[in-house]
Amino acid sequence: MGDLNWAMPAIDGVFWAQLGQIMLINLILSGDNAVIIALAVNKLEPVQKKWGIILGSGLAVVLRIILTGFAVVLLTIPFLKVVGGILILWIAVKLFAEGHEENVEAAGSLKAAVWTILVADLVMSIDNVLAVAGAANGGMVLIIIGLVTSIPIVIFGSTLLSALMQKFPIIITIGAMILGKVGGEMIITDSWVHNKFHPSKYVDWGFQIFFALAVVAVGKLWMKRSSGHKAEGSEG
Repeated sequence: MGDLNWAMPAIDGVFWAQLGQIMLINLILSGDNAVIIALAVNKLEPVQKKWGIILGSGLAVVLRIILTGFAVVLLTIPFLKVVGGILILWIAVKLFAEGHEENVEAAGSLKAAVWTILVADLVMSIDNVLAVAGAANGGMVLIIIGLVTSIPIVIFGSTLLSALMQKFPIIITIGAMILGKVGGEMIITDSWVHNKFHPSKYVDWGFQIFFALAVVAVGKLWMKRSSGHKAEGSEG
């Protein structure tokens, strides 16, 4: 990827081809973001849920535009993706446990939901923004257009997932497993881990599957422990 530039590109066939490629990348990569948003707003009231999705999607795109200028540098920092992966795994466990509880005060805050979305998007978008910047050949105008056009995709996807989670709680588990996979992938593809251990693709897949399952297992232990504390509190 070349240096980032703010020059207005010529509106020609190359422009439309690059924009189409960026939108396709966003469509493919927006799935994880839609999952995290849907999980984060799952327990909000309907009006708050609507604003959580809109604010979370919009602010996440703004954050991604800012990140684009630093993506190449960020990817070279040792252990950055390890730390990010661990953070995503923690968020996945937390949202899994909260999503399966009947009354969750912490998840009822719009501010808390938007904050969760931003933190998760921050660590998950490092690879994504590099892919978009590469497709735009470093053109910031194209990058911004491509990212802004992804907002409706994320809003629609997260709205649909959030509605389905209310009817089919199994989707909460699937969503948490997807985030577990993302966390495991971030750890195993960290520059230091990759250069030190040179993991094969089978180790890579195994790592992702392990953490997808581990998120559910730890989440259930979290729920069991939480319900035990609540029972002790009610008895006291």
